[in-house]
Amino acid sequence: MAPALAPAGIPRLARGVRLRHDEARGQWVLLAPERVLHPDPVAVEILRRVDGARTIDAIVDDLILAFAIDRERVAGDVDAFLANLALKGMVEVAT
Repeated sequence: MAPALAPAGIPRLARGVRLRHDEARGQWVLLAPERVLHPDPVAVEILRRVDGARTIDAIVDDLILAFAIDRERVAGDVDAFLANLALKGMVEVAT
């Protein structure tokens, strides 16, 4: 299990990592050097908000407003998802 991230941390995609919509297949892909991930719709909503300016708390708040869901659950899911990507070197979190 990945360690928890600071709610005030500011995530950004690591150098060379891009979120793109594959028009030919009609799906989102997370591109990294020598890797391609196919994020599910929940992951895409999180990744679309990872802009290097918003804190993790701000991303959680935005998701709550957009989807009217429980804060504790969203915060846990966002933290786990971003921490996992950070372990893989695909996301960097500034504190």
